[in-house]
Amino acid sequence: MSNSNLKSPSLLFGRDVRALSRHTWQERFVLLFIGAIFYFSGTPLAHAQFYTGALGGVATLAGDANSTLASSGSNFSSYNARNGFALELIAGRHISDYFSVQANYIWNRNPLILASGVFNGGTQEGYKELRSSSQQSAIGDVLIYFRKRDSRLRPYLSLGTGFVHFSTQHEHLSQVVGSPFLPPQSFHADQIALHVPVGIDARLRGGWAFRYTFSETISKNPIRDHLSPPPRNSLKNFQSLFGIVKQF
Repeated sequence: MSNSNLKSPSLLFGRDVRALSRHTWQERFVLLFIGAIFYFSGTPLAHAQFYTGALGGVATLAGDANSTLASSGSNFSSYNARNGFALELIAGRHISDYFSVQANYIWNRNPLILASGVFNGGTQEGYKELRSSSQQSAIGDVLIYFRKRDSRLRPYLSLGTGFVHFSTQHEHLSQVVGSPFLPPQSFHADQIALHVPVGIDARLRGGWAFRYTFSETISKNPIRDHLSPPPRNSLKNFQSLFGIVKQF
């Protein structure tokens, strides 16, 4: 079952995720955001410090469903995902004690279950399908720390954006009734995403630090184009990651 009750980091910003369907402001925001990262990364500050790291953990896709009911018939559709593995590679720069910029490559893989059914005039058609799915993301983040750089524990709040490549492939049909319309064997989508992590760095010796982060990546839902009736919500990818960061 999906973790639909997970608390969303994006709620900290009070943003309406449905606005992600507005491609115009998304594209402008991405360009401005990437430009700001390059500007600050190139600023010759005396206290600037580079860092890299690798993290791994669990990725959870939030499921969704929809249904219609009428005198002529009814139909439903749903998708759900099981927990999968996630990997994140990061490279960033501490601009000051409280402000950093960071580039991320994130990969995750999740088993996906699609189901759909139609009941019309005494006939039934439907299916339940198991698929594999993966997401690859290139994200730029701005991190705001709440304690100085020499503190042992440094919690942070972050906001970023970038591009996500989503792909899914058919594995097998577990149930089939009648002759339903099935999704393609494989499909993919490239889209802009909002990335909202929260986390904490625990300073170790020799410039090393342990990091835990919980993030939410929100994007347009590519699955909705292949289900009828289509799901209502954006695609939400929750990730709980642990790893090591090295400062130079």
